[in-house]
Amino acid sequence: MSDHRPTHRVPERGELEIEVLGPLRYGSPLRSRGEGFVDEAERVLVPATETELRPFLERGAAVPSFEPAGPRDRLFFDPTAITCGVVTCGGLCPGLNNVVRSIVRQLVYGYGVPRVLGFRYGYAGLAPRNGHAPIELTPQIVDTLHEQGGTFLGSSRGPQDIGEMVESLVRLGVRVLFVLGGDGGLRGASAIAAEIRRRGLPIAVVGLPKTIDNDLRWTVRSFGFATAVEAARTVVQAAHVEATAAWNGIGLVKLMGRHAGFIAAHATLASSDVNFCLIPERPFTLDGEGGLLHALERRLAAKHHAVIVVAEGAGQNLLREGPEEYDASGNLKLKDVGVFLRDAILRHFAAIGTPVTVRYFDPSYSIRSLPANSLDAQFCLMLGQHAVHAGMAGRTDLVVGSWSGRFVHVPTRLVTEERRQLDPEGEEWQRVLDTTGQDTLMGSPAATTASMA
Repeated sequence: MSDHRPTHRVPERGELEIEVLGPLRYGSPLRSRGEGFVDEAERVLVPATETELRPFLERGAAVPSFEPAGPRDRLFFDPTAITCGVVTCGGLCPGLNNVVRSIVRQLVYGYGVPRVLGFRYGYAGLAPRNGHAPIELTPQIVDTLHEQGGTFLGSSRGPQDIGEMVESLVRLGVRVLFVLGGDGGLRGASAIAAEIRRRGLPIAVVGLPKTIDNDLRWTVRSFGFATAVEAARTVVQAAHVEATAAWNGIGLVKLMGRHAGFIAAHATLASSDVNFCLIPERPFTLDGEGGLLHALERRLAAKHHAVIVVAEGAGQNLLREGPEEYDASGNLKLKDVGVFLRDAILRHFAAIGTPVTVRYFDPSYSIRSLPANSLDAQFCLMLGQHAVHAGMAGRTDLVVGSWSGRFVHVPTRLVTEERRQLDPEGEEWQRVLDTTGQDTLMGSPAATTASMA
């Protein structure tokens, strides 16, 4: 759903190797049903164009490539003799329950794993001092989870003692831990894997990319994003209806996106009714020629209605008042740019004597708690299955991602070393500008006239 071309450093081939716990001693039970297995010699290339590939060829370096995801003919674990664990971390996201269900069903029905534990309330459930006993997950318990939003296991933010969590895994006999998380959750997963490595324990840690903002590096798509865009499009359509129903009506929609504007951009493209799309990657000003308020004046003078979509992390440079605050995960608490813009617009037009009607929409929590749509549901099912295949084959400290139309194994460190953002010079953002025409109104000479549509 979004451009996957690297806009930052392309890793060397050696940085993409996946850690394996040891020799693969066991045959896969999937043989009996004629499952096709991954060819271990196959790789999925990272460079997508000749321009990206050329530097490696010119210096005779190995071309960077990912290990493909999928079932392996030989396993590290005897699946009939192990316990596995699942934990969901961070904020809610459509598809969490789908992934949990997929993991449990693949473990039990596919591999015959006798015991699967669900850890409650994120990493807090792995620290006994918090008093959250794990739940034993069975196919019967998870049977209808995919029909529900949220997470059956509960979630939380913030770190726990790494040693204490590893001790819990050892005490409970967990040999594969599946972590559904975003940037913070996956950093925690990598820290757990590092402590396991330090102790020389045969425990695998497999991550799955959970961030509704779609801002994890080296995976084209994270689950929940498609549902979020679909739901956001409905809200944008409502804002457009409200705006056109009033003289000088303004529909203002704040969407998720702390550091990346993917949801705002794709909701804008999906609706085609947005006149201004504001994202963290593209700073904007309020006042003066080229500022949002002057551009909004021009838009209303021409059409008497406007729709603005703003990502929650946009315009934070305009709201830097008072001390900075951080949440339990160490993330900077954002100021509310939606309320700020609403009030600034009302003040501005009152000052110049132009009556306007502003309808403000903030659907963030209602969107992130939705059940997965059909596109995400399929994606979650496959992510869960591939995560189980990776864990059974002793792969560890990795995230199951998608690249060039394939599921791949990505070292966790690469996924979390920097956030993926929308390229303000790239084709994706150019499509947004072509759709909104906002650069014409905000003073860019290279923009189209679509803003007058």
